This record gives sequence, C-alpha cells and structure tokens, in this order.
Amino acid sequence: MLKNIFQKIGLMDKDPIQIHGYQTYGTDKHLYTMGRALEHEGVNLEKAGFYNAFKNAYKQFKSDELPGVKLKIKLPDDRIFYSETDAEGYFKIDISTEGLQHSTNDQGWLSLELSYEGNNQDRLIMNNNRFPAQMLVPSKTAEYGVISDIDDTILQTGVVSLMKWRVILNTLFRDVGKRTPLHGAAELYKKFYLGKSGKAANPIFYVSNSPWNIYHYLESFIKHNNFPKGAILLRDFRTPFDKTPKPEKPHKQHEIRNILKTYPDLKFVLIGDSGEHDADIYIEIAEEYPEQILAIYLRSVNHEKRVFRVRGLLEKFELTPALLVKESAVAEEHARELGLIQ
Repeated sequence: MLKNIFQKIGLMDKDPIQIHGYQTYGTDKHLYTMGRALEHEGVNLEKAGFYNAFKNAYKQFKSDELPGVKLKIKLPDDRIFYSETDAEGYFKIDISTEGLQHSTNDQGWLSLELSYEGNNQDRLIMNNNRFPAQMLVPSKTAEYGVISDIDDTILQTGVVSLMKWRVILNTLFRDVGKRTPLHGAAELYKKFYLGKSGKAANPIFYVSNSPWNIYHYLESFIKHNNFPKGAILLRDFRTPFDKTPKPEKPHKQHEIRNILKTYPDLKFVLIGDSGEHDADIYIEIAEEYPEQILAIYLRSVNHEKRVFRVRGLLEKFELTPALLVKESAVAEEHARELGLIQ
C-alpha cells in the first residue's frame, strides 16, 4: 500500500510491467489462452536459499495486478487477437477459429506472443513488450491423454498434515530445487507421455487447487524434475474480501470436464492421491464419462483413515480400472498390462 502511494506522488519509481502467459490447451479450431498482466516484483526462482524462497513466495502472493489494460495476442501466422484484463489483471481468449494445428511443433505446442497495446508510455515494459504463452493442441499421434493432480501426486506437499502446515512451510521456505518429487513419478509420466507406441506425445494436463500466484513455481518444478511438459490449470486465489463471483462448480471438476468436452474422441488416464477428494472426483467423472476414462491411479498418502476410506470406495467401483498404489512401479506394471505403455 505504501509503495503504491509513494509511486503515485513520485517518491518511488514504478515497477516495470510484464505479462505472464500460461500453458493452456485447445484444438485446431479453438483458441484458448490466458494469463495475467502485472508489475515485475523481482521474483527469481533460480536463486536458492531459505531467505530467497521466502522472499519469492511473498512477492508471488503480493502481486500488483494491472486491471483494464488492453493486450494483443499474436499467432505464428501473424493473426492478431485482442483482450482486456479484468479487475485482478487476468485476461482470457476463448474463441473459435481455424488452422491452429499447422503452427504447432512436434509435441503439439502452439507458441503465442503477448504484448501491451495502447498508451503505456509512463511504464517501463519488460522484454521489449514481447511475452510468450503456449497452447497445447494434442498431436495426431496421441493415443490418450493424462490428467494429473500435483499436490502429493507428483510433488510432496503434506496436504494431509495438521492445519496444512507442511504446505505452508514448503511453499514459503523451500526453493524449487529442494522440492522433492515423489519417487518414480517423473519416469512413469514419461512412459505415459510416450504411450504404447513409444512416440505418441500423449497430452498431459496438470490440474491443481493451488492458486495462479505460484504458477511459475510449479512450472519450474515440473521442468526441473523432468516431468513431461503439459498444460497447467490452477485457480484464482480467493480471500474473504474477494468481490469476484464464486465459481459455480469446484475447480478441479470444472477443469476436468472442460478437458473431456474439448477432446470428446480422446480417452484419458486420471492420476491423483488419497489425501483429499481425488477419489470422489475421479469416480464421479468416470461415471459421467465412462467411454473416455481408461484408468484411475491414486497414490496412497501417509494417512491411515483416508487410505481406508479410499480403498473402500474403489472396492465398490467396477466401471473403470482403478488402483490405489504406494509406489510408481506398481502403477507402471498395471498400465503396461492394460496396454497403455511399453
């Protein structure tokens, strides 16, 4: 608050501005991209150490958004689209168009260029006003897709700890390089990405209830630990004072349904954990879309009562192959038996 006041009266220079473009997903005929316009706070995820981890976390949650600014979205074929940020600095393009797949790379990624449009002469714009975003269009070689949770599914977070203190501790005080991936998870996901043929380039979708504020933290974790690149779908960070309308449906169910509706001819593997509500959500989704769900894998967390409850749910569920596992190797063997991987 004081910084904004000092900036307005000229006692402090305004921070340079940037655009965060997210890794989204779409089709050959559907352009869907989103991101956020905000000031650059000096977040540096490459710098290690306790103090820097805390400083980065603080700055990610203390973001200064840019509401009501006009942005330009440029496609590789030079087509231009425009958008305007909302009250929290977010923008979204969700439109029908044609011929997007011919501009994707071998893995199905469409590269976009974002920039500020209009009068911003009073602000220093980073990167010569050119910011990247990417949209995933599943390759024609894809055999199926994978929809995965993040917390305690690929990343050890402690979501079942008392008062979620481990989540807070890990986010605030541990840098990306020191966060621990669950054993064997990256290798398993690579096998899912390659599929039965060994060259499928199956699309990966990472869906989490984590807020968009830590998008780059999670993106860096996925890259640093050699997980396959995928669309990353998080949620808005709501506070008790948030004036924006509350979503009608829970975030995770909403995102998974959108993915399934976007690719009605593609089947999916769902991966989560037994810590919170993944079992209930995935069973509900499989019952709603029985022709699209190939298998469900739930990683067993260190919580006896929750594991017992999930095991009971799966024993009654016979519609789709579903497995509660402690080790990635068990899921790998099962997936191989189903003909999903080599």
